[in-house]
Amino acid sequence: MRRDGRQAVSTKCPNSKPAFYAGVTAHLIITDSRNLAGFALFYNTGMHATLIHDWNQAGDPVSKCNVTFDDETLRDGLQSPSVKDPPIEQKLKILHLMEELGIESADIGLPGAGPRAAEHTRRLAKEIADQHMKIRPNCAARTVIADVEPIVRISQDVGIAIEAATFIGSSPIRQYAEDWTLDKVLRISEEAVSYAVKSGLPVMFVTEDTIRSHPDAICALYRMAINAGAHALVACDTVGHATPDGVGALLGFIRRQVIEPTNKKVRLDWHGHSDRGLSIINSIAAVRAGADQIHATGLGIGERVGNTPMDLLLVNLKLMGYIDRDLSRLRDYCFAISEAVEVPIPSNYPVFGVDAFRTATGVHAAAVIKALNKGNTALANIVYSGVPSHLFGMNQIIEIGPMSGKSNVIYWLKSRGIAVDDDRVERIFNVAKESDHLLSDEEILSAIGVTSS
Repeated sequence: MRRDGRQAVSTKCPNSKPAFYAGVTAHLIITDSRNLAGFALFYNTGMHATLIHDWNQAGDPVSKCNVTFDDETLRDGLQSPSVKDPPIEQKLKILHLMEELGIESADIGLPGAGPRAAEHTRRLAKEIADQHMKIRPNCAARTVIADVEPIVRISQDVGIAIEAATFIGSSPIRQYAEDWTLDKVLRISEEAVSYAVKSGLPVMFVTEDTIRSHPDAICALYRMAINAGAHALVACDTVGHATPDGVGALLGFIRRQVIEPTNKKVRLDWHGHSDRGLSIINSIAAVRAGADQIHATGLGIGERVGNTPMDLLLVNLKLMGYIDRDLSRLRDYCFAISEAVEVPIPSNYPVFGVDAFRTATGVHAAAVIKALNKGNTALANIVYSGVPSHLFGMNQIIEIGPMSGKSNVIYWLKSRGIAVDDDRVERIFNVAKESDHLLSDEEILSAIGVTSS
């Protein structure tokens, strides 16, 4: 037992290379091809064991798991009342960025919604087939044959399997509002699932509002779906009601009471929303509870306040050690989605907002600058940040404003190849202290009588 009350464990993260803050005492074990020299300093000198005492690792050790991801940006995400349904060219760009990020599955549309939706779905499916992409397409469908038929046609025309995500509400409150009985829900669901399976489609059966559904209804619906040929079940927090404990209880119940007794290989998915701001931690709870696949959307776009944000979920799962994949294109993915759907990324959005790695505060900036002066980018990227910026295609930015110190000014001048002298530093520093905002490059240059080229 350690003096801090924690049990001593191995400092190596099992089955995970690179590892991120993994193991109780293995602090700052980070490898990245773009910063190997900086990280080697930690490994070779033993600094990794002393620079960060990570209390996040006080619990059970984390090891890499085989969870996969279903990106619903191009379908569920477009249900947001504030987004634009982008042209197919932008959807294709986003699809390829999903592929580059190693996202395993993508919802490419609900072709039963109308001609435009069907055409875009067909074009995305054709791109996957023609380019021999690894990403697996799926399409949403209400549990009615009329919604499943267009998926069958597109799958046959394009020549690839398209998973049918047949969905229906399962909670008593939804059934009451719709004047449904459980028998009716079972009957129409079985018809749709059976039709899809007989037509050659793999089927995931989606119960909306699962987190508020009665155990008997959950068992009846999921057993029906498995017996009808569905190979995957999707538990949903459709209205953003769930808490992490609720997610664990629900998924554990489904696996024990429904899946395990069948002795069949049935995938269990989790789909969450952000109404209470808990979608990311709920999805992490789903991973911990053994979910096989997590659904999410880029930037968390979706109905009402949105879905689980795929980008931030991936960031957290990587830093926690659950996944190990190259996320350096995640910034491009976020910006492509923002541009396509015309939803700006808030300046304070974690990791990808303009302010995420930007500082003008004297104390913060001084620590970053001192780390950079040691010749270690890795150190600079975590000394005042819980997220190593370079792993996600970002860099630290030092600016000058009313809360800056002279080290900000000196760094700013040096980084732009401008000679540093006491007069220039003092003039810029005085202008900054009298300002009510961060100085623009033009304002800084004007303070020392230099024109921008």
